[in-house]
Amino acid sequence: MLIFLDYFLLIFHLALTAFNAMGWAFERTRKAHLILILLTLASWTVLSPFYGWGYCPFTDWHWQVKRALGEGPLPGSFIKYCLDAGTGWDTDPAAVTYVTAVIGLAALVMSVAVNILSWQNGRKARPSDTV
Repeated sequence: MLIFLDYFLLIFHLALTAFNAMGWAFERTRKAHLILILLTLASWTVLSPFYGWGYCPFTDWHWQVKRALGEGPLPGSFIKYCLDAGTGWDTDPAAVTYVTAVIGLAALVMSVAVNILSWQNGRKARPSDTV
């Protein structure tokens, strides 16, 4: 069961990370993206006094599974873990955190912008309320 959870969390977390970075680009997913990116950034910041900057509950749960499987030591960042595993490098954790934060903030800005534009265009496309 732990091996299944490990793979499930890896795939789920990769999909979630990709959606956080690019979900704003697709009209059908813009509202869901805005909600998810706000929740992600809230987790990174609001929970930081309790768990540290950039806290992600999915990383926490995934690392619990990996430790139960005997894997370790694990980095503080899922992104660093994936980069290191995928490239064989030992990436700088501060650089990974910085780039991740920049991409997260850029995704938030894009999400807010495209959602506002979609809302404005939707209002313009509807027939006027005044007759």
